Amino acid sequence: MKVTLISIPVRDQEKALKFYTEKLGFIKKQDIPMGGGNRWLTLVSKEAQEGPEILLEPAPNHFEPSKVYQDALMEAGIPYTQFDVKSIDAEYERLTKIGVEFSVKPSTMGTTKYAVFNDTCGNHIQLVEEV
Repeated sequence: MKVTLISIPVRDQEKALKFYTEKLGFIKKQDIPMGGGNRWLTLVSKEAQEGPEILLEPAPNHFEPSKVYQDALMEAGIPYTQFDVKSIDAEYERLTKIGVEFSVKPSTMGTTKYAVFNDTCGNHIQLVEEV
């Protein structure tokens, strides 16, 4: 078994597409209309274009339990998912310069450095660096 796709719930797929591509640097892989203004919209990492895809899932707009779960995680400050980076400090500096808001600045716990930001689409996302 292997992971090929992860889903991140977003309230606005177009806004999420811009944030994840223009600010985070992901690349759009698939964009298939699904009806009702929804899309099968996936992204990949520039560093692993044949690797796992991120699905920008419009579930909170159509499935109330998804919206409740997303809101509860956001309110509690719990990240929905995490992305690995080579340098937390470099990513923090790069992202804050372009307006990304962090709820947790670079911190260290054991052999891990981490930071948490708001993806502007209803989620906290954690960045992790193994040190």
